[in-house]
Amino acid sequence: MRAIFTVLLSVAGALSLPAAQNFDFVVYGGTAGGVMTAVSAAREGASVALLEPGRHVGGMVTGGLSRTDHGKKETVGGYSLEFYRRLGKKYGAEIEWYPEPHVAEQVLLEMMKETGVKAFYGHRLREKTGVRKKGRQVVEIVMENGAAFQAKIFADCTYEGDLMAQAGVSYTWGREGSSQYGESLAGVRPKDRGHQFDFPVPAYDDKGRLLPEIGTQPRGELGAADKKVQAYNYRLIMTKEPAKRRSIEKPADYDPWRYELLVRWLQGFEKHHGRAPRIDEVLLIGPCQGNKADFNNRGAVSTDYIGKSWDYPEASYKRRAEIWREHADYTKGLLYFYVTDPRIPKSLQDDIRQWGYAKDEFTDNDNWPYQLYVREARRMTGGFVMTQKDIQTELTKPDAIGMGSYNSDSHNVQRFVQADRTVQNEGNMEVSVTPYQVPYRILLPKRMEAENLLVPVCFSASHVTYSTLRMEPVYMIIGHAAGVAAKMAIDKKVAVQEIDTKALTARLRAQGAAMEWKRP
Repeated sequence: MRAIFTVLLSVAGALSLPAAQNFDFVVYGGTAGGVMTAVSAAREGASVALLEPGRHVGGMVTGGLSRTDHGKKETVGGYSLEFYRRLGKKYGAEIEWYPEPHVAEQVLLEMMKETGVKAFYGHRLREKTGVRKKGRQVVEIVMENGAAFQAKIFADCTYEGDLMAQAGVSYTWGREGSSQYGESLAGVRPKDRGHQFDFPVPAYDDKGRLLPEIGTQPRGELGAADKKVQAYNYRLIMTKEPAKRRSIEKPADYDPWRYELLVRWLQGFEKHHGRAPRIDEVLLIGPCQGNKADFNNRGAVSTDYIGKSWDYPEASYKRRAEIWREHADYTKGLLYFYVTDPRIPKSLQDDIRQWGYAKDEFTDNDNWPYQLYVREARRMTGGFVMTQKDIQTELTKPDAIGMGSYNSDSHNVQRFVQADRTVQNEGNMEVSVTPYQVPYRILLPKRMEAENLLVPVCFSASHVTYSTLRMEPVYMIIGHAAGVAAKMAIDKKVAVQEIDTKALTARLRAQGAAMEWKRP
């Protein structure tokens, strides 16, 4: 009798579960790349669902990174270029590369609405058990709220790659060693010219205590691999305009001791240069529309929270939320320290005091950016891995889907104590590239692992190469290609690895994608 009752309960429970929603194409992650992936497929005629864990779409494009990392502008084409041209119309111009976040979100939402993309907000993949596969096919994904989605093709467009990982696709994180792919820029780096301590700064105080925000691990051998991840930060939208400006406030649990290393660096700067640093030597201020600016990291001690991103790629949802809060606490405290601490040089303090948070941005998040700048997390290891040679010497590809042109750009990975007991940063890499073609293959898992999954953000590239590809215009370029490719696979009823890449390139060209670059 008990067995029969248990069976009846199981049946009743199954019947009460909502039926899976079915689409041609399901895109997980409403980053700008995710939006463009969804819009592109919808324009091809696919029914598309876009699942976003948060409340907003756009990722960093609408989350504070308004000073667009476009590289050579001539290499930005297709729907990515369309996005920036639509922004231009909002401001009465032909094109706009440096928009306000809320205006960028308006444009993305308009593109979604026009194409019939169905958006689902607050839909985060169920942790660890959110993906159901049958052989090489992802057949269903389930959200934390119980909603389930089925599709012919799926795309993981998150910065973290959780769908990819749960689907059993190979991936890595951190840095390859220089010997793995023969990359001279790989692994632990020698001292770079940017964002470093260019004069000796002691790592310890007078009592022999290690100063805050300095790691305890050794640097590692030059060229060696590690599982350390480049620094994240928040890109802040600030303004001097009194009517729009919100003052920098004292955060909870504020502790000025946390910024003692900054004080030592400022003191060393004055001694070394004979003057106080300017504001643009401690913060990278990128003007954008609306009399605002995008505040980014600059210098040895700034908004990058060095060494605090290492856990992120493999972290639980709970731990990732903690990392977001830790970065916010550090950054809010840093700004408050700058505007209040008496040890800050007066000229520098007076300049920073002119700025405040833009009150008309991130209005439902206390004027704080929606998105932590996850510069790099997981990276897929597909059948083809894009490496240093593909951005320096082997620049053309038979399966081209667009172009990239920004520097190889990795922020510092660690802050460590040198043998002489001074402090130094490591991992910064700013090396120019010649504009190069991006191949379709980097979106593809190994076929034995998944046949109906595309990965347009955590794509298959080494750390060195990801550091140039990871720019938002390129994510959108890749997303454009992913949407077209998905519909081609659906129409031909083939694996994403089997589509006609010549036809894909031709289709993208017809839609304005840039495939060649000529020196102006």
